[in-house]
Amino acid sequence: MHPYPPPRPVTSPHSPRLWAGALATAALTAALIPGASGARAAGPAEAAENPYERGPAPTVATIEADRGPYAVSVTTVPKAAVSGFGGGTIYYPTSTADGTFGAVAVVPGFTGTQSSLAWLGPRLASQGFVVFTIDTVTLLDQPASRGRQLLAALDHLTGSPAVGGRIDSARLGVMGHSMGGGGALEAAKSRTSLKAAIPLTAWNQDKTWPEVRTPTLVVGADGDTVAPVASHSEPFYTSLQDSLDKAYLELKGASHNAPTVSNTTIAKYSVSWLKRFIDEDTRYEQFLCPLPQPGPAIVEYRGNCPHHS
Repeated sequence: MHPYPPPRPVTSPHSPRLWAGALATAALTAALIPGASGARAAGPAEAAENPYERGPAPTVATIEADRGPYAVSVTTVPKAAVSGFGGGTIYYPTSTADGTFGAVAVVPGFTGTQSSLAWLGPRLASQGFVVFTIDTVTLLDQPASRGRQLLAALDHLTGSPAVGGRIDSARLGVMGHSMGGGGALEAAKSRTSLKAAIPLTAWNQDKTWPEVRTPTLVVGADGDTVAPVASHSEPFYTSLQDSLDKAYLELKGASHNAPTVSNTTIAKYSVSWLKRFIDEDTRYEQFLCPLPQPGPAIVEYRGNCPHHS
């Protein structure tokens, strides 16, 4: 018997079977036609199929979409059933046909609850991740505590009887808003094996993060008066080692709470970042390199093109 309520299916307008067919067609086209969309000259190593690649070849439309190719199920995790964090909600691809997936834990900000970031659950899970939006032990927990809670949530997730078998425990990431974003940096500092970190309009009294070894996308907002970019997101980004895969995205016309409502810009670059670094999926590099240019939704984007081992 599961310790949690049974999963609830989330309706997806997309058919996994149709997507699988589209992927096969796209792969065949890329293999047969030089210069086909998404195709590149591949050496013997690159020609080998990436075992972590999930879903069809991406386009701007697919990374901006409200839902990706996977139908999503949801499981609630009561606070009483866990230790080290406040429970939460797990969103995961319903089908197991593609094998295991990477996983991401997401924590809210000061006085916030998981509901403030709930939109990220199905949005990311439908792209091929297991996503755990969590509550904190108390609403007032500081960034260091939130970082520990993110790691506790990931440990719970990978050992969960409900979804643990769907997760590749070697491919994990963290996200968070405000003090939760500060917590994402704390988690990455503490556990250097994490594959991706995305602090969203993050707040932390610690401004320097040279210890971080995890590819990190720092998202700030030009209108943030709670965690102004000049004293938070920008120094966080600048302090990350230049040898690290890192990027800084500043949202235009956005406030501190921009990440708490559905946001296409946050979603498209978060999906691209998680796909590239948790799934090692180089098909998503096209959205990260060349660096995105300023526009209606972006004040600036700084970073380096993803490194290749």
